[in-house]
Amino acid sequence: MSDRPSKPTFLRDLGDLDFFPVLDAFDEGVLITDTRGCILFYNETQAAIDDLRPGKVIGKRVAEIYQLEWRDSMICMCLEANAPVVGRIFFYRTHKGKLVNTIHSVFPLHCNGVLVGAICFVKNYNLLEKVMAGFSTLSPNTPPELANGTRYRFTDIVGVDKTFLHAVTMARLAAQSSSPVMLLGETGSGKEMFAQSIHNCSPRKDNPFVGINCAAIPDTLLEGLLFGTVKGAFTGAVDKQGLFQQANGGTLFLDEINSMPIALQSKLLRVLQERKIRRVGAFTEVSIDVKVISSVNIPAHKAIRDRQLRMDLYYRLAVVYIPIPPLREQPEGIETLTRHFIYKNNLALGKQVDGVSEPVMHFFRSYHWPGNVRELEHLIEGAMNTIGPDTTLRISHLPPHLLLHQIRDEGPPLQMMPVDRSAKKATVGTEMFKVDAAKPVIRAGDLREQRQEQELKMIDGALRAAGGNVSASARMLNVSRQLIHYKMRKYGLTSKAYRGPIKKEPSG
Repeated sequence: MSDRPSKPTFLRDLGDLDFFPVLDAFDEGVLITDTRGCILFYNETQAAIDDLRPGKVIGKRVAEIYQLEWRDSMICMCLEANAPVVGRIFFYRTHKGKLVNTIHSVFPLHCNGVLVGAICFVKNYNLLEKVMAGFSTLSPNTPPELANGTRYRFTDIVGVDKTFLHAVTMARLAAQSSSPVMLLGETGSGKEMFAQSIHNCSPRKDNPFVGINCAAIPDTLLEGLLFGTVKGAFTGAVDKQGLFQQANGGTLFLDEINSMPIALQSKLLRVLQERKIRRVGAFTEVSIDVKVISSVNIPAHKAIRDRQLRMDLYYRLAVVYIPIPPLREQPEGIETLTRHFIYKNNLALGKQVDGVSEPVMHFFRSYHWPGNVRELEHLIEGAMNTIGPDTTLRISHLPPHLLLHQIRDEGPPLQMMPVDRSAKKATVGTEMFKVDAAKPVIRAGDLREQRQEQELKMIDGALRAAGGNVSASARMLNVSRQLIHYKMRKYGLTSKAYRGPIKKEPSG
């Protein structure tokens, strides 16, 4: 028998919307109460957080389920003020004694302009803190985590482009001192790999590396997470070390520092100057010894101009300033990275892929890669999951949404060759492969015009081969019939101009 009771009357009055399944599917805890604090809805995630059953909770008042006075609850505060309470850290204990550390956001509910209750969203703070302080999900072939909290060394960084190698050289040199380092790089360009590699090449490598993405954390939580808290600083606060103390003797990586609130940046500046931190609610300071690596995802001068970054903090953090070039500006690196990721996924997935076809490599060279190296890695990993018995990565194996202007896949594969170690190039992390393909031809002119010219040429060729048959042309180009019609209107093409016997499509 289900623990879920029938829908409460006042919820039906809100519009008779069946949103219970949606709320049950949330990965956050959700409670709904009336104005007296009686629990009307309690989802499965909240039940897991509290270790209680919904059937034992619904219909009871908040003060009966949790060991706290009604006036001390976030729900009561929201109802009394008739205003949201957002992003508040809150500690509570259930009536069964379980202590829970959470983040609450509570919003008042109105029906026909009248306050009828509140909806409360609850995040497990301990779990959230691990997610926020950690790094992105890594593929199965990622190097194992080291004891100091890192995964990467400079030997894991792959690249042959001159500008990229210069950034690696600067990072290696900067690792030898305690001076702050600021990395400039777009999303997916490898900032976290650089930061961890700097740490692992430094005298601090045996001490902790702690990383945090400043853009992923609510402003109200960031100060306590960085500097720590003391018991009584706010409702439910406990004595807890911040990330600066956790990284003491090691390295702290502040990713996307330009997302940090300006007011908090001033406190961070003082910490860097004094080398001391003060927990939220504390009266005393604690000395720290931390190498700070920060990053920005837009040029620092633009962040300063847009008031996302304090100029004085920039001067303090960017003692060494290292721009990491985006993938689209590394024409010589595409082939090396492609071979590298194919090799890794061959090992991880048990495949025997030899390389990629010429059309695929042409696409890789011309694509703008908004997700940079991470996008290329995930693209290849996804394609190799669906390649089947084929040993050559072809256009048909790539996601359709990327290939609206690509011709059907033909041509010999670009083979991956073992390295001749006697003639090894001076590259970083590329010992597995030899890069012997010709450099891509780069023409002057507008990139958009060149893409449209190539697109028109491919569509024209397909229509000629199909005798004007739009459906056959779409199959040749591996796109939808509707898209071909759209492109024909765009370029002023008509089926009549290609009338004639339909040629048999080449196989493959």
